Amino acid sequence: MQKFLIIIGLVLLGAGLAWPWLRRLPLGRLPGDIHVVREGFSFSFPIVSCIVVSIVVSLILWFLRR
Repeated sequence: MQKFLIIIGLVLLGAGLAWPWLRRLPLGRLPGDIHVVREGFSFSFPIVSCIVVSIVVSLILWFLRR
């Protein structure tokens, strides 16, 4: 459990340091992401972005296990 928490902390640290470059990625604005804006109401569901992130994380974990 300690090793897992240290790895998660390092990943979050790396993401924080890389944030200026990561925010330029079009995640949340991909075709297929649902964004509804009406008067007094806003709904966002980035389904395609979630799928892309899931595939990338799955591939990274698959390569690390080999």
